[in-house]
Amino acid sequence: MATMNMLQAVNNALITAMNDDEKVMVFGEDVGHFGGVFRATSNLQQTFGKGRCFNTPLTEQGIIGFATGLASQGSVPVAEIQFADYIFPAFDQIVNETAKFRYRSGGQFSCGTLTIRTPYGGGIAGGLYHSQSPEAFFAHVPGLKVVIPRNPYQAKGLLLASIRDDNPVLFMEPKRLYRASVGEVPEEDYQLPLGKADIVKEGTDITLLAWGAQVEIIEKAAAMAQEQGISCEVIDLQSILPWDIETVCSSVEKTGRLLINHEAPLTAGFASEIAASVQEKCFLHLESPICRVCGLDTPYPLAHEKEYMPDHLKTFEAIKRTVNF
Repeated sequence: MATMNMLQAVNNALITAMNDDEKVMVFGEDVGHFGGVFRATSNLQQTFGKGRCFNTPLTEQGIIGFATGLASQGSVPVAEIQFADYIFPAFDQIVNETAKFRYRSGGQFSCGTLTIRTPYGGGIAGGLYHSQSPEAFFAHVPGLKVVIPRNPYQAKGLLLASIRDDNPVLFMEPKRLYRASVGEVPEEDYQLPLGKADIVKEGTDITLLAWGAQVEIIEKAAAMAQEQGISCEVIDLQSILPWDIETVCSSVEKTGRLLINHEAPLTAGFASEIAASVQEKCFLHLESPICRVCGLDTPYPLAHEKEYMPDHLKTFEAIKRTVNF
């Protein structure tokens, strides 16, 4: 297997998909000759031509409207929104058009071949307009899938599965891992299942749940807890919509405790949905209240980014509080 960082894995997945299916096309702001602001689309235009990898105007609503139209006519568009913070002008297109296309036509038409890629999250000193984590907004929308990888192996396998899935997929890439996360990635074509959580580490005392870049954070906290004799089960959710409630509840029934970590603000974050569902299904198994370690209910700060982040130290302290409740 080749060693790749997450950017290289995304690029490799796009090359694989475009080689496999001539209907796959990639477009967005600066994705062409420039290769994207993070270089995720490097060399695609040179390899596949301007008809299959091209720049768009700076109009997110236009990008997704155009992509929805292409998908409804049988093309396989992979549209890039340069930063997730700028996806909101396209919110109407995604929520009211892309996600509802199959339903409103009684199954006659579909935008299921559309994949929307976007980098999200903090950790790069990007300030309030380049650091947000908006996954919970889209988890409320029937008709979409929301997928988030944590490493290069997942990035390639989940992206290929997203492009080939029969539903529109929002594929959110944790930008602080783009070059920081490095691992072995098969050079051949492969897919990973959407909607299935990954048990990263088994444990007995508490379940730790996260996705994207925060999985590394809960792994660090679990290692600190292990030194104090606390056994943590670490789960990467991988897909926010649909999410793997069976795997999570099975783990909580075993450990009796649950801590959820995400970078987005606490209030109405996706941890709230998980906590409500797990409480409903696992109430008699719980030994302590479900704990959430999340970002703050503030605009994403630049000068105080470190204080904002739900890091391994905050998570470790929360583990101790939950286990000793």
